Amino acid sequence: MTPPQEPPRRRVPGPPRPRGEARRPARPARPPQQIRLAAHRPRLRLVSLGFTLVLIAFVVRLLQVQAVDASAYAAKGDVNRYVTHTLAAERGSITDRTGVALATTVDAYDITADPLLFTRKQTKVRDAPEQAAALLAPILGRDQQELAEKLSRPDTRYVVLARRQSPQIWNQISDLKRAFEDKAADGKGHNVLAGVFQEPHSKRVYPNKDLAAGVLGFVNAEGHGGGGLEGKFDRKLAGTDGKITYAQSGGRQVPTVGTQEQPAVPGSDIELTLDRDIQWAAQKAISEQVRASAADRGYVIVQDTRTGEILAMANAPGFDPNDISAAGRSALGNAALEDAYEPGSTSKVMSMAAVLEEGVATAGTHVIVPNRLHRADRLFADDIDHATWQLTLNGVLAKSSNIGTILAVEQLGRTRQETNRVLNSYLRKFGVGRPTGLGFPGETPGILARPEEWSASQQYTIPFGQGLSVNALQAASVYSTIANGGERIAPTLVRGARGPDGHLTPAAAPGRNRVISEDTAKTLTHMLESVVDDEEGTGTKARIPGYRVAGKTGTSNRVDPDTGRYHGYTASFAGFAPADKPRVTVYCAVQNPTSGSYYGGQVCGPVFKQVMEFALKTLQVAPTGAKPARLPVTF
Repeated sequence: MTPPQEPPRRRVPGPPRPRGEARRPARPARPPQQIRLAAHRPRLRLVSLGFTLVLIAFVVRLLQVQAVDASAYAAKGDVNRYVTHTLAAERGSITDRTGVALATTVDAYDITADPLLFTRKQTKVRDAPEQAAALLAPILGRDQQELAEKLSRPDTRYVVLARRQSPQIWNQISDLKRAFEDKAADGKGHNVLAGVFQEPHSKRVYPNKDLAAGVLGFVNAEGHGGGGLEGKFDRKLAGTDGKITYAQSGGRQVPTVGTQEQPAVPGSDIELTLDRDIQWAAQKAISEQVRASAADRGYVIVQDTRTGEILAMANAPGFDPNDISAAGRSALGNAALEDAYEPGSTSKVMSMAAVLEEGVATAGTHVIVPNRLHRADRLFADDIDHATWQLTLNGVLAKSSNIGTILAVEQLGRTRQETNRVLNSYLRKFGVGRPTGLGFPGETPGILARPEEWSASQQYTIPFGQGLSVNALQAASVYSTIANGGERIAPTLVRGARGPDGHLTPAAAPGRNRVISEDTAKTLTHMLESVVDDEEGTGTKARIPGYRVAGKTGTSNRVDPDTGRYHGYTASFAGFAPADKPRVTVYCAVQNPTSGSYYGGQVCGPVFKQVMEFALKTLQVAPTGAKPARLPVTF
C-alpha cells in the first residue's frame, strides 16, 4: 500500500523587491559546536612544583633538626631522661705520727632532689612537693615547709635536702620510693618520690672525740674545714669531686643505657707529728688540773727537743668536733696558739741566757738581793717578803727572784737604752713577738714592743716576764732551744701529706738559727736543774725519780681578756728531761686558777711530772744515771 504523499508547500510571495536591487546571497550553515578538554601539562607542572616545595621544606627542617640544631633538640629530649650527679671525693684522713687516725671519713649520703620531677606535668599530682615534704620531713629531721619550698623551685634541677645522712636514713627513703613505685605500677597512685636521689658522700668522724680537737678543727655542714688543720689544709684534704650522667626513668637508673662518668680524685692524708698516746696523757692531765683549780683554761705542749716536732698540744676545756653545736664559744679554737699572755718567771731563762752569753756574769756570780728595789718610781718585790738574800746567779733563777733578775740584766749595757736593746735582741732570737712558723689559723705572734717604746716600768718588768706576751708554743720553744744546745728549731706539727697513690711527701724542713752558744745552753741547763733538784728551788714538785729534770716555774699577773685589766694569775711550768741528754720538753700553763694555790710550781709542776713521765716511757727514754751538777744557790 502506497503511503500518502505530503502535499506540496505553497510558496507565498514576499513583498516586491525594488527595481535595480541585487539579490542577497544566502548565509552559509553554522557548523555544530564541539567541547574540548584543557591542556594537562600545565596542571602537572603546578602539582609537581607544589610537591617539590613541600619536599624542600621537609628537607630543610630535617637538616635544621639533625644538623644545625641537633644538640639543642637532643638536650631538650634529654631533659627528662638524663640526670647528672656529683661524685663526692673522699676526704683525706688526718693521722698521728704512727698512722693512727685522728680524723677520718665514713660512708654517708647527701639526699638530693630534682624539682622538675615534682611538677604537676611530671607527677600528675597537683601538690606533689607538699606530699613529698610531708613524707621526708620526719625521716630527715627537717622542716616540712622548707623541704616543700626546695622541691617547688622552678629555677633549678638540683637541690640538696640534707647532707651527710647515714645509710640507714637513705634505706628508709628508698623503701618508701619502692612502695610508691609498686602502687604506681598497679595503677593505684603516683610516685611522688620519684625525684628524690642520693649522692654517695662521706661524713667526717673523729674517733677519739675531743682528743686534739683544737689542733684538728672541724668540718662544717657544707663539707669544708671550719677551723684548725681541717681549715688550713681544706683543699688538700678535700680532693676533687667528679660527676656521673645516666639515663633514668621514674627516678631509677636505666641499666641498659650507657653512663658518662668523671671519677672523683680523693684527698690526701695529712700525717701529723702528734703522738696519740702522749696527746691523750697531756689532755687528761691538764683537764683534771683545770677542773681541780676551777680555772678558766689551760694548755700543755710536748715537743721533741731534737727535731722541734710537737708530740702533743692539749687544751682544756676542749670540744667534740663530732658535735660542735654542743661546744661553748670559748672552747672552740686552739687556745695554746691563740692566747697571748704574760709568761712570768718562765721567761727569766731568756734574761739569764743574755747575761751569760754576753759574758757579764757566770752561774756563780754573787747577787745581793734586797727585800725591795726602787726603780722608775716603783718598788719592785719578790713573791715573798724576805731578808736580804745573798744569792749566786744560779740562786736567782732557782728562787725565781724578780729583784735579782733586774739586777743581773742591768749589767747588759752601760745605759738603760743599751740594756733594753741587748735584751730585746735575745728575746727576738728566742722567737718572742713573731710567729712560730706553723702558719696555724688564728695563731698569735705574741706582743713585744720595740725597745725604744718600752715604758719606764716595762724596762724593769720585761726581764722577769711581765710587760710582754707569748703563746704556749713560743714558751715551750724557748726551753727546747736550750735543750738543743742553743739552736732553735722552728716547731713543726705536720710530717707530710700522703697522696692517693700512697706516696708520702715530707713537709719542708724546719728553719734553724743559733740563739746562744752550746756552753751557755749547758750552763743554763745546770741552773734549771737547781730549780727542780735543790730544796731551795721552786720546782720540787716536778721531780721524776731516776731522771734529771731541768725546769722553771712561773707565776704572773694575768690580763683579763674581757676587761683588759689585771685579774687573777697565770700559773706555769716549763722544762725538759733528761737534763743531761734532753729528749722531751713539756710546758704547762693554767689561766686564772681560783681554787687552791695559784703558784706555777704547785699548779703546773704536778702536770709537768705526770705528762713527762708518760712521754719518757712512751718514747722508751731510759735514765742516764749521771749525777746532777748541783750548782750553789747562795754564797
